Amino acid sequence: MTLIDGKAVSAQIKQEIAAEVEQIVAAGGKRPHLAAILVGHDGGSETYVANKVKACEACGFKSSLIRYEADITEDELLAKVEELNQDADVDGFIVQLPLPKHISEQKVIEAIDYRKDVDGFHPINVGRLVIGLPCYVSATPNGIIELLRRYNIKTSGKKCVVLGRSNIVGKPMATLMMQKANPGDATVTVCHSHSKDLKKECQEADIIIAAIGKPNFVTADMVKEGAVVIDVGTTRIPDATKKSGFRLNGDVKFDEVAPKCSFITPVPGGVGPMTIVSLMKNTLLAGKKAIYQ
Repeated sequence: MTLIDGKAVSAQIKQEIAAEVEQIVAAGGKRPHLAAILVGHDGGSETYVANKVKACEACGFKSSLIRYEADITEDELLAKVEELNQDADVDGFIVQLPLPKHISEQKVIEAIDYRKDVDGFHPINVGRLVIGLPCYVSATPNGIIELLRRYNIKTSGKKCVVLGRSNIVGKPMATLMMQKANPGDATVTVCHSHSKDLKKECQEADIIIAAIGKPNFVTADMVKEGAVVIDVGTTRIPDATKKSGFRLNGDVKFDEVAPKCSFITPVPGGVGPMTIVSLMKNTLLAGKKAIYQ
């Protein structure tokens, strides 16, 4: 069993990005600039955004954090999005989700200029992904593909089961795994809460990507010997022994599943660090105008 170390891979990629940024700046080019809008004080969002700002520093990017209280109106937020769309110094920006209930997330996503949509959520980027055109790929699936690539995990012709069908992970992940690419070329099944024989589907899978949001959902009896298991789950479980008062728990019952696997990601330290570094890769592409002129 090989433990996939997302922390180590992400650190390596940050170094690669930083070296490229220094070359760009030394040649008289522009330092990439990522902006993030954070609405309200959601604990998870605060942590993610703080980590994104730190990652920008490590990569040599310029970063801006724009904060609003939870009572900001939808119109005010949309006006700020339009301002960032027009700001030539900002190469890419994100609006951290979830947003307060009175704001339509879809409306906000669609208001972002797709050429600056480094989260890869805009319908144009999603559509381009589906037909295999260059685009900003949403960060978590992109990070998983990078882990598969760097660990030389064979995917061509393999049976891959994706647990979960969210727009952020499940759907784009399934799309990437079936593309004519390496990693890719897999036979993909997407399972969700209404799937029949979900256990049987998993038992036949060479690769399981669990993004269902249910702690310890995947158990040893669902996994065949030698399978590759990628755990996207990050549920906060109360834990009095931790300084934060909680621990992160994956969708996979790690201790009992790991011995059966050829490769497995831990939680934390697996997919999580790759999500942020994928956003950095998209920002570098945006800064270079590598996808959209």
